[in-house]
Amino acid sequence: MIGKTSGVAGLILLAGIGAASAQKKNKDNQSGYDRSAKATLLHQAIVYVNADADSQRVSLVTPGHEVVVTERNGQWARVFANTDIADKTDDSDVPELSDEDNVTPASGWIRDKGVVSPSTPNGDAILFGAAANLESEAEQPHAPKDAAVQAHLLYRRVAEYYPNSPLAPEAAWRSADVRWRLEKLDVSSLPSAKEQDAYLRPQIYEGDMKRLMKQYPGTKWAAMAAFYLIDNKLCGDWQGLPKCPEMESGLYEKYAKQFPGGPKSDEALYDATYRQGVLVSMYLVDENKKKADAAAERTKSLAAEMQAEYPKSDYTARAASIAYRVAQGIPIFGNDRD
Repeated sequence: MIGKTSGVAGLILLAGIGAASAQKKNKDNQSGYDRSAKATLLHQAIVYVNADADSQRVSLVTPGHEVVVTERNGQWARVFANTDIADKTDDSDVPELSDEDNVTPASGWIRDKGVVSPSTPNGDAILFGAAANLESEAEQPHAPKDAAVQAHLLYRRVAEYYPNSPLAPEAAWRSADVRWRLEKLDVSSLPSAKEQDAYLRPQIYEGDMKRLMKQYPGTKWAAMAAFYLIDNKLCGDWQGLPKCPEMESGLYEKYAKQFPGGPKSDEALYDATYRQGVLVSMYLVDENKKKADAAAERTKSLAAEMQAEYPKSDYTARAASIAYRVAQGIPIFGNDRD
């Protein structure tokens, strides 16, 4: 699913309410925009110089990007458009592959339709539904251009505009998920993706996932975000050497212990089981029977652990298959033909 993928602002702890209020006011007005009138669009909207479709076109606002409405005149609304690019306040928080590149703030008029703000009745469901539709379209063989990015941004607005909505946690997760999948696809297409060590390739942007974990600690959303973060620590190519599956198996086992019964813990244990099975093959090639036997025993015990804790999971059945092959002396890695 290439387009599945979609942020929630982090919590800022300040000494007093007055200081917090002052900082927020300063941030809100740092670009001269009244953030109390912020909104987003469900469709592409042309920004005109005047409230007239025959006037000069200034810019284009796409779904999910923000505008600040300053005035309304009949069927028209005067806006500062694409103001969300001013939300970045820390260069270290800018993703390697930004979905907001080449977007310039502009002042002008748009047709007053499809504009959803924090005060729009049922706005959380409207934005969430629009994002879900775009996400579904992004998964199709001939997906509309930027459908996934627009889904990511619309999900993000749900969490930002309606933090108390029951849809907010899932919207924040989907927003982060969409971006993660998109960036993972981009990173995997680079030649450096085959490098053995993770530090030799571009890292997938972690900001959205880390904010999600801070915003919703102890939830399934935080557990899923933590699972995704493992991607940045994995080897690009094992190159037939045991050090990578050894390290990766440890990461997945540690995750499963940290999030027992979590939504990704069965998958993590399967990933560890598979890598232990791979290690059996690698150690045998190196003629290290002692380590091969230890990895085989670990494969068996992990599969048994999964059977006890996640008996109905597909990953448990898959782990059982790995353990059986290991017990039968069938290689998990390399050529398994006799």
